[in-house]
Amino acid sequence: MSQSEFVRWFSEIRLEDVALVGGKNASLGELYSALSALGIRVPKGFAITAKAYRDALTAANAWDLLHGLLDSLDKTDIARLKERAAKARAIVYQATASETLRAAILQAYQQLEKEYGGEVAVAVRSSATAEDLPNASFAGQHESFLNVRGADALFEACRRCFASIFTDRAISYRIDNGFDHFKVALSVGVMKMLRVDHAASGVMFTLDTESGFRDVVFITGSYGLGENIVQGTIDPDEFHVHKPTFRAGHRVVLSRSLGGKQLRMISVADGGTKNVSVPDTERARFCLTDSEVLKLAGDAIRIEEHYSTKAGHPMPMDIEWAKDDDDVQLYIIQARPETVVSQRPATAFETFALAAPGSVLAEGKAVGEKIAVGPVRVIADTQHIGDFRPGEVLVAESTAPDWEPFMKIAAAIVTERGGRTCHAAIVARELGVPAVVGAEGAWAALKAGAQVTVSCAEGEIGHVYDGALPVKTTRIALADLKRPRTAIMLNLGNPELAFKTAMLPNDGVGLARWSSSSASTSRFTRWRWSIRSGSHRRREK
Repeated sequence: MSQSEFVRWFSEIRLEDVALVGGKNASLGELYSALSALGIRVPKGFAITAKAYRDALTAANAWDLLHGLLDSLDKTDIARLKERAAKARAIVYQATASETLRAAILQAYQQLEKEYGGEVAVAVRSSATAEDLPNASFAGQHESFLNVRGADALFEACRRCFASIFTDRAISYRIDNGFDHFKVALSVGVMKMLRVDHAASGVMFTLDTESGFRDVVFITGSYGLGENIVQGTIDPDEFHVHKPTFRAGHRVVLSRSLGGKQLRMISVADGGTKNVSVPDTERARFCLTDSEVLKLAGDAIRIEEHYSTKAGHPMPMDIEWAKDDDDVQLYIIQARPETVVSQRPATAFETFALAAPGSVLAEGKAVGEKIAVGPVRVIADTQHIGDFRPGEVLVAESTAPDWEPFMKIAAAIVTERGGRTCHAAIVARELGVPAVVGAEGAWAALKAGAQVTVSCAEGEIGHVYDGALPVKTTRIALADLKRPRTAIMLNLGNPELAFKTAMLPNDGVGLARWSSSSASTSRFTRWRWSIRSGSHRRREK
């Protein structure tokens, strides 16, 4: 078999090649091939094809063994799922040990080193043929490895990526979403590893992740590698940029929120990564300058426009970025369709509100807009996740992909660490479960077994209240709403509700507040900001 059947360079791949190299690699190829000319930087790399995976399993006579393990598997039997998934991974790992595959990967790796002029550390990431699709993200289901150095370590990482097609969570996810285990194949992406030890990285969305408001770019960032943001082990900085005003040439950062950025994940000299503490002086400042935020926002807007044109309809995007230590440039290292908020059917408006006041035990960033009541279950580590029961409020420092089967039966989720793009937030959003992330002190404040009310219906800040509070739910079908002839303009006293309110039927959203001057007289200053048109104007009385 020739190398071309095993390996495709990003420059040879386009978005239509999902069946060949999986969703993640197809998107990387699209970014590299189509958007580099627009000033969007993407590291060089190559994909090991899905054909290599299938041929390896065929040569090892592995298909019948895998069918025997998985065809009759009941995913609700957690012990059986764990046992059979481990056996399936072992079969794939052994099947992909061929010298032919090793030689093809080594040849491509040597070419990558030649292009960069020396030893290259790489990121090795799984890319399934059913991954990063508009209706299924498969986020976090398969393995990835960072700062891989040398041919032997690369081949090992690739084999472990191939085997991760049968992680417990991936098997469970495919069953839940109606995917055939044997119609999904795995490709592996090998990309030049950016060094961000003294820089930053993160995730951005071309919509507001909570309300679904599409006129903003939402950017999160922290020092070092972005895995800490995804894993929810730190609280990232957050930024919003308004797309209509950006396109009109008024390029400013709409809002910024300083995160804790407690840890920095850095590369280790002999391979792998580690976390180190971030000094207070660095934690006290933003990880990005305004000009860098605006550069990322511009890249995100161009990516969304390109993918929307390719799809023939609006395509909100979920994008990973990183700033390289060596050349101090911003790079895009992944782009996928956003598959949760943008897919919500706009058939009705549903609102939740507390019908009585309560005592706040903890607060953090709200994920979703719902309210849930249940008993607290504090989970310290994976050994105790099996104790979780349906309808409980999951309280943890952070969550991991292996916890997803239990997160599905939670009434709500509360984590001590994390931002709106961490694992707990992404899964909660996909499941429609209210979550409060980055709730520092929740571990001590929430007692096991105690009834609490988790509210994400009060703006950007989510609250955990003592006791089971009454909840008022209102649902209005869009078909029952008749728009009056008069324009409906809304004024808010709380700007945190602007994006959510903009999603209601209206003709404009503004902000009205009292302000006092230093003089003996007070004046009422009325600011009006139309987030629908992007215009700004001020009137004073």
